Amino acid sequence: MLGVGFLIIPIGIGLVVLIHLYLWQRLVRDTAVTRRWRRLGGFALLLAAVAMIGSLLSEPLAPWADWWLVGPGYLWVGLTFYLLIVLLVLELPVLLALWASRWSARRAARQPAPAPAPTEAPAPAPAPTPAPTKEAPAEVPAGPAPGLGRRQFLRRGAAVTAAAAAAGLGGYGMVRAYAPPTIKRVQIPLARLDPRAAGLRIAVVSDLHVGPLYGQRFVRRVVEMVNELDADLVTVVGDMVSSEAGAVAESAAPLRELRSRYGSYFVTGNHEYYTGHEEWIEAADELNLRVLRNERLEIVHRGGAIDLAGVNDREGEQFDDPPDYRAALADRDESRPVVLLAHQPVQVHRAAEYGVDLQLSGHTHGGQLVPFNLLVRLDQPVVSDLSEVDGTLVYVTNGAGFWGPPMRVGADPDITLVELHPR
Repeated sequence: MLGVGFLIIPIGIGLVVLIHLYLWQRLVRDTAVTRRWRRLGGFALLLAAVAMIGSLLSEPLAPWADWWLVGPGYLWVGLTFYLLIVLLVLELPVLLALWASRWSARRAARQPAPAPAPTEAPAPAPAPTPAPTKEAPAEVPAGPAPGLGRRQFLRRGAAVTAAAAAAGLGGYGMVRAYAPPTIKRVQIPLARLDPRAAGLRIAVVSDLHVGPLYGQRFVRRVVEMVNELDADLVTVVGDMVSSEAGAVAESAAPLRELRSRYGSYFVTGNHEYYTGHEEWIEAADELNLRVLRNERLEIVHRGGAIDLAGVNDREGEQFDDPPDYRAALADRDESRPVVLLAHQPVQVHRAAEYGVDLQLSGHTHGGQLVPFNLLVRLDQPVVSDLSEVDGTLVYVTNGAGFWGPPMRVGADPDITLVELHPR
């Protein structure tokens, strides 16, 4: 796996370079008139590409990283996403318009000149003019070659449209990303739930991604909102952080103030493994979060019981800490339901093999930036909200934070209060 890890970085850098070459072609070379503006535009895109790569590499590792170091690069990631979408969508219309313009010009050139209208009497012949002593030079038309003006006009229009759309969506997305999470209340029926346990309430929090872009003030706001729900259980289903423990331990500190009747529970997400999962598992204990590491326990509510289980994220397979569904789910009392905490919705396929009644997950961010949710759907069976997969119910929260671009478009942050009822 070490070799694969070394390949990811150069492949990612190569992709960033290709994207910025395309942006330079469409936003600079196709639109700028003078060489000076082309150079300035190229230099600006070079700086943006460096900032993007720097943000991606520095966030997990650098304890000195802050918003002003990481934020501009990640902001450019989001703007680039929408620039690419709009430019690619406009490629075909621009090409069709250029083709139609050239076709019209060629057709007009092939048309014969109209004959002069007949007159009643022939006009008198003009008086002869003396021949010039020296032949005058032919007139050379000024301006660009035929078709260049039309092409530049269309490309400029596409560039302005893409820039306006990216700026508008980026600004809106930043407002939504830093807005207070939406509180969702979902009632879920479970066939094996003891009627005495009806109304058991589980607060579901995911994907805080505490790091340079999401600090203590935002974590404290989430904690206050969760505590106001007066839940019986609080579950943090992975990706609590995006940076090493030493970098953001203070920012995550408000999590120890989470309150509930039966405790707060945590399972690892993929980002815990990227930033040192052993350190974060220890830090979770200090934050009063009980880590369910391929294990389960019994929760008794008003005389009725459920099993609460948790498995490691599937990314743990690359770090000798894989999910173990047998350890967490086998040899249990089949008369009562089991609620499984698993960071990624795709883990429901294995959970269903063990008869899990309900899986609570995060990871997807609801897509975070529409239409990125369509790509997420290629990897995950559920992107957001409640669904059923292989006979098991799975609820996916959009997450309270964000990762990468400090934007959310079409997928507001949320905290969910799940209320269980007998079916």
